[in-house]
Amino acid sequence: MKKIASLFLAIFAASLVFAAPVKRTEDTKDLAENWNENDIKIVCNHIIDEVVDSRRIKNFARDNDRDPVVIIGRIENESPERIDTSIIEKKLENAIINSGVCEFIASRDQRALLAEELVYQSDHASADTAKEIDNQTGADFMLNGSVKTVVEVGKTQTQKTYHVVVQMIDLETHNVIFSTENDEINKLYKTTKKKI
Repeated sequence: MKKIASLFLAIFAASLVFAAPVKRTEDTKDLAENWNENDIKIVCNHIIDEVVDSRRIKNFARDNDRDPVVIIGRIENESPERIDTSIIEKKLENAIINSGVCEFIASRDQRALLAEELVYQSDHASADTAKEIDNQTGADFMLNGSVKTVVEVGKTQTQKTYHVVVQMIDLETHNVIFSTENDEINKLYKTTKKKI
């Protein structure tokens, strides 16, 4: 009887383990040794706050009586890791647009599709509804940046720091009107000993 009871308890305990949902927290994600989604959120939030508070961007809006128009250039991955920087570009674009501080021009790929549509309209749409080909808005600034890593290897631990730089450059003068750097993301993990 005791054996049957013990067996029943073991089966019941196992069912609880396998049935319990796995709780994913932000702290769990941070245990990853490489760049992850949580890191993107932290970095982008910092950069967006800097853009919104930028005195030069506010001065442009005041002097020109309109918000600056920005085009995304490229966030370059200069680290040895495989980092999809297009995710950073899109998150920055969406957040800055929603902040109301800047307007954005369509990306290169989007503009190519739009150009095809305009050519099609010029041949097939009515004169009243066809959009003009040479009537697009020119960008004032281009947003560029990079992601780099600095790795410090110790005897027992290795620390990896991500440096993310974002700049806005005036397309006419090529002056840098905004620049910020974020190095909040640090990864600490055990140093792997090389086999001789």
